[in-house]
Amino acid sequence: MLELIIAIFIIGYSSIALEHPLKINKSGSAILMGILIWTIYTIGWPQSDTVSEMAHHLSSISEILFFLVGAMTIVEIIDAHDGFNLITNRITTRSKLRLMWILAILTFFFSAILDNLTTTIVMVSLVRKLIERRDQRLFFAGMTVIAANAGGAWSPIGDVTTTMLWIGGQITTVNIVKTLILPSIVCALVPLIYVTLFQGKNLEGDLPKMKKKEVEPENKLIFFMGVGGLMSVPVFKQITHLPPYVGMMLVLGILWIVSDLLHRNKKDDVKEKYNAANALMRIDMPSLLFFLGILLAVAGLESLHVLEHVAEWMDDTIGNKDAIIIGIGLLSAIVDNVPLVAASMGMYDMAVYPADHKIWEFIAYCAGTGGSVLIIGSAAGVAAMGLEKIDFIWYLRKMGFIALLGYLAGAAVYLLQFEMMHP
Repeated sequence: MLELIIAIFIIGYSSIALEHPLKINKSGSAILMGILIWTIYTIGWPQSDTVSEMAHHLSSISEILFFLVGAMTIVEIIDAHDGFNLITNRITTRSKLRLMWILAILTFFFSAILDNLTTTIVMVSLVRKLIERRDQRLFFAGMTVIAANAGGAWSPIGDVTTTMLWIGGQITTVNIVKTLILPSIVCALVPLIYVTLFQGKNLEGDLPKMKKKEVEPENKLIFFMGVGGLMSVPVFKQITHLPPYVGMMLVLGILWIVSDLLHRNKKDDVKEKYNAANALMRIDMPSLLFFLGILLAVAGLESLHVLEHVAEWMDDTIGNKDAIIIGIGLLSAIVDNVPLVAASMGMYDMAVYPADHKIWEFIAYCAGTGGSVLIIGSAAGVAAMGLEKIDFIWYLRKMGFIALLGYLAGAAVYLLQFEMMHP
């Protein structure tokens, strides 16, 4: 039975990694994989209380899902109010090279607040309005992916994998910001410097003047309340010690009521556009179901102690945990980083590796940024791929080496920084 479960996991994992050539949505594969693993576990080990075990795992899984639902809805409400125009209206440069730096810096910091997927969608959409030449647009999109993944790694709400580690108790807010912000900056900065020095000719020509879009005062209010609310969630958890999704739902509830009050006397079609219920309909449900399936599957393997044995085998075979984690980061460029981090959380016992241990910090960095090496290696990359129809081989040739330089440079900075802080 155990061999069958492992085979189902391998087949499911492979179908997720080969989503595009197979043309099978990874959410369907993940859900089927997760349910089959628990079904076979229940049949094969009837003496085990699988119902209680599954309920225990679902408790922590639901915290992640509710957190993501709240965050996605808040961002959709801000977007419906054209709140992001407050940022784009302030971009006045005519130089494409300077624009690349501005967008990369904005992407880096906003992905730490809004998450790397949302930030990539906003920034790539902006680039499509500014850059006419397709080859240059693709280059901007690639740099956006690198900056977004780097920015998401050092914030507890910037990347799904970092959020998973935060909710799971493996990392804490202040420590992860303190320890990963410098490696993440280096991860984004090295590619920018490389492009500036060696590929500036790809960014020749001036930008056309961009027409600014007026943002109404009520839309500004929604923007600042939404972004401020997202930033306050880690503070809320620190003060109350309640799960992060509670703080996220508090922000959503407040924003929902304020939005309804602002538009209560307007026409029905206007109210529907700004309504939070409408925003809920636009969130990425397939991704949420993908996370559910993956986390269920990994929870099943954890309950069967498979991941524990994998960790022991890797330690015996490779030995060096830093090398193992760097490898996990690079593997996340091929296979989605969510199951890799979920597996890592099951491989290493918190009794041995407590909160804010080096292993959790380094996993957060490597899994968050390693996916930039390939266009399919992160949610940000897949979003950019869809928006600009970026070819896999083009990204590998033009951006893969640049992203790898940033990833390795940031990893080196983290390891050096750790040695200096723990001589």
